Amino acid sequence: FSEQMLEKVLKELQPLCTAEQEFIEKFFLLNQDAADLEVLKVSMRTLSFPEPTTRLLSQIFSSLEPELRSFLDVCNKVHPFSCLQVLVTLNDSVFEMWSSSSSFPSSFLNTVLGNILLLAKSSFNKCIGTLCKEIEEVKVSSKVRGGILPFVIRFEEFVNFSEEVFRAAQRRGELDKALVRLAGSIFSSINSLSSANLKTNTDMIMMENFHHIHCFLCQKKIDCLEGKKREAKQRYSQHLEKYVIKYLGQPLEKLNNFFEGVKARVAQGVKEEEVSFHLAYSKQELRKVIEKYSGKEVKRALETLYRKIHKDLSPEENLLPVVWHAMEQVFIRQYREFEDLIQRCYAGSGISMDFTMEDLLSYFNSITLSN
Repeated sequence: FSEQMLEKVLKELQPLCTAEQEFIEKFFLLNQDAADLEVLKVSMRTLSFPEPTTRLLSQIFSSLEPELRSFLDVCNKVHPFSCLQVLVTLNDSVFEMWSSSSSFPSSFLNTVLGNILLLAKSSFNKCIGTLCKEIEEVKVSSKVRGGILPFVIRFEEFVNFSEEVFRAAQRRGELDKALVRLAGSIFSSINSLSSANLKTNTDMIMMENFHHIHCFLCQKKIDCLEGKKREAKQRYSQHLEKYVIKYLGQPLEKLNNFFEGVKARVAQGVKEEEVSFHLAYSKQELRKVIEKYSGKEVKRALETLYRKIHKDLSPEENLLPVVWHAMEQVFIRQYREFEDLIQRCYAGSGISMDFTMEDLLSYFNSITLSN
């Protein structure tokens, strides 16, 4: 409603000021003859009117600028984001006034609207600054269980609202700068979670929120946020990998620890064929570890892992299939690495794991289908 009122006021102001200006020019004999009129029209686009005209208009419309300033104050109190609508209305009005070829605008009115436009831009920047500060200083509760963080949702609400307001705007430079600034604050706040003392898995929360932002920006297709969209995808992938790695060794923890030790010995310079002569990594010790992981035990451990992931992830993002598939791919690589180490460091021992690659694939498939 406020922007409609402002637009109506501005449309009525221009002809009123122009008519009053023309009267003053004629009445005080400040008008030019027909031959000079075109020259005057051109000059008025870049130069001020003769001082007497401007001074008289300022006296006649002395209350105009204070009233417009008061109107903007009221708008800001009615809605925290009304400054966006006011900015668009003023920007478009001034732009249309100067681009009009039918008549030259009043220098007095231009000065007044220019001052009000600066005030509107100041209010807009203040609004964005306040929003950024709120986002950057937010304290995420240590009891948070996951899902999309409130300040991410607030960012989406602002983007949706601002894009609707600026949808038909002739200029959107201020908005683009503001969106990039806000996105930077959002990313900074999500990154700060890594040092927060949260009870739930931090990488999971960061993964879900960056994924959510990436999907949102893909949908909105805002040019100035293309860089942030790519960054969100990169950060989502990074935290997905970290989340998977965190739980990677749990179903095969002792087996994983054993082979990490084998790799460490080889990295230290021990020959592969001599690793088994080290007491902690002997053939007997390897057999003891492998015996703990029968196919039945591995499947049970994977089922427990699936339930844990399901509990961690929020249903809104529907990332469970993605995470589970990533977990499967990493487990397959891990299994192949174990087999390769057995072949290289325990060649001819006849030792092998109790379950095969086909078994592992069937475990994942069975768990996926049963859930």
